[in-house]
Amino acid sequence: MWDILKKENLKKGGLFAAGVAFGTAGIKVLSSKDAKKVYTGCTAAALRAKDCVMKTATTVQENAEDILAEAKQVNEKRDAEKAAAVEEE
Repeated sequence: MWDILKKENLKKGGLFAAGVAFGTAGIKVLSSKDAKKVYTGCTAAALRAKDCVMKTATTVQENAEDILAEAKQVNEKRDAEKAAAVEEE
C-alpha cells in the first residue's frame, strides 16, 4: 500500500500531472484567436496554391488535346499519301 509513496511512483505521477497541464495549455493555445488567424492564413494560402495547380493542369490538358488532334491529322495525311502511292503503282 505504501508503494504509492516510492520515489519512482511519485516521479511517474509528477510526469503525468505535467503532461496533463501541458496538454490543457496546448489546447487553450490551439483554440485561441491568434491561432485561428494563423489557421485561416494557412488555409487561404493552400486554396491559392490549389487554384494555381488547377490552372496549370488545365493548360497541360488542353495542350495534350491539341497535340493528340495534330498527331491524328499527321497520321491521316500520311495514310492518304500512302494510299495514293499504292494506287499509282
